[in-house]
Amino acid sequence: MNTTYFTRRTIRKYEPRDIDEGLLERLLTAGTRTSTTGNMQVYSIIVTRAAEMKQRLAPAHFNQPMVTEAPVVLTFCADFNRFNLWCRQRDAEPGYDNFLSFMTAATDALLAAQTICNAAEEEGLGICYLGTATYNADRIIEALELPKGVVPVATVTLGWPAGIPEQPDRLPLEAVVHYEKYHNFTPGLIDDLYRAKEARADSLQFIAENGKKTLAQVFTDVRYKKADNEFFSAKFLEVIRKQGYRF
Repeated sequence: MNTTYFTRRTIRKYEPRDIDEGLLERLLTAGTRTSTTGNMQVYSIIVTRAAEMKQRLAPAHFNQPMVTEAPVVLTFCADFNRFNLWCRQRDAEPGYDNFLSFMTAATDALLAAQTICNAAEEEGLGICYLGTATYNADRIIEALELPKGVVPVATVTLGWPAGIPEQPDRLPLEAVVHYEKYHNFTPGLIDDLYRAKEARADSLQFIAENGKKTLAQVFTDVRYKKADNEFFSAKFLEVIRKQGYRF
């Protein structure tokens, strides 16, 4: 197994060096070999390299600097537009304007995104996954001129790393893997699984900086607040509906 899976890091700063067109095409081709539902490939990848277009996208990602500094920005979209057009041109009426179809397309897009990320890291490139694609999907749709049936679900910045940051922490395997059936967590097991994460120097710094008692409170009260989650959930659902999916 390729060792990059075990040593990977999120890269937010990049060298001022472009990505060769041939290399980028190989990465994108690798992405198209990803497993998809029914082999429909109901996703699209928007490649952004022009500085002007990166500037247009930046506000949708809260102006995080990696959006304008990375040589390549990839926007992964759930896309039934192309498949619907093909169906109608072949005397077949599509019925893909529903929640299940959106989930199918979003899953296809995210699988392609992960394949490209894995392939990029194997080539020595660095990536940063931006979840903000769903926060301000409406602004991305406008900037990229996405038609009905196309919804951004993830953005990845891609470039040559300008330094190697510390590897992010991960919970132990027991926290995420269940054998045969789901095994719920006891209070004692929760303590065991999160003990190392909570004891990290950066975790203790987050707690102190935000005036909280626990790391969990940093997540619930500061980083991912209920009010923000509800606001962006409602906003994203409205975007999905406007793009033609009926919930």
